[in-house]
Amino acid sequence: MQPDKKLIKIGNNLAQIKQLLSEIVLQPRINAIKWSVITKQTPNIKIGYPGQHLASLITGMFGERTGARGNDLADGSEVKSCSRIDQLDLCKDCKSPVARSEVNCSSCNSTNILRKDDSKWLFSVKSENDLNVLTKEVKRVLLIMGDYPNFNKGDFNTLRFQAFEIWTNSPRNARFREIMTNYYKNIYLGHKKKNIEKTPAPKNFWPYSYQFYICNPIQTFTCIIKNANSKPKIEILHYVEPTQDRSRLASVIMPSVILSDLELELIFKNSKSTEIIRMIKPEFKSKLGKIKNLSIKEKRVALIGIDETLRSYLPLRDTDKISSAKNQYSRRIN
Repeated sequence: MQPDKKLIKIGNNLAQIKQLLSEIVLQPRINAIKWSVITKQTPNIKIGYPGQHLASLITGMFGERTGARGNDLADGSEVKSCSRIDQLDLCKDCKSPVARSEVNCSSCNSTNILRKDDSKWLFSVKSENDLNVLTKEVKRVLLIMGDYPNFNKGDFNTLRFQAFEIWTNSPRNARFREIMTNYYKNIYLGHKKKNIEKTPAPKNFWPYSYQFYICNPIQTFTCIIKNANSKPKIEILHYVEPTQDRSRLASVIMPSVILSDLELELIFKNSKSTEIIRMIKPEFKSKLGKIKNLSIKEKRVALIGIDETLRSYLPLRDTDKISSAKNQYSRRIN
């Protein structure tokens, strides 16, 4: 989990990250929002290639000028980007599409709008070679994410960009290999066996999901953009230097609300008391002597979250179902 220092050649990273976001993401987005009012087209600025640029600045590594083919970064890292910013919403009454910037449905004037935040990372694994490349040859998967930190409050003027790393050869990230292998062996090949003519959908890897957290991703970058729709102000909250060894960094904490009652009970049943205690909120410290006797609801509330140690007691939960992609999806070819 140590980046190759010889390949880290981009400096002045934080300043350049701010400049990049301003010039190729934020200002073009403001212009697109302005024109979308006139054209009624989506203002969504795709994050694919901007995500590649951002990945280079976060990691300090050059790309290889290969676009969709070849390595995304000089060390062979795979970069995946997804954005929940400016997704197209839906009127619940007449089912017409509604732009994120619109308060009312332009078709029926309803304010009953379904605001969507379901964008995800996609992994296309269509052969044993693809699986081998992703889970063995690619040492690091870099996940770039754009979303709204205050989505549930209806605040679409504040944006957030984050980066997470998964090191495929590290025991800490072994679940990622297991999930991708399960997708290819059981979902992809299972679908092909049923209908060889149809193209199976790529593997959906959902941000903030059970599978995301159980892979123990390490957060390496977070920034918030306030007043994003008019006069953006970028504030970088978290940044891991490109040369830093990731093996000593804690992975992202899983919220306890994600777990079922049975999964939560499994943790309390099998984990050591010391492992539980360090994740208990301060206000529950007085109940430490009887923490395992609390109701499941109290246990859930008492936990700060589920750290990497506690997650090791959880089984893999794969709820993927076999489905077909409407359009052909292709990934880079090595």
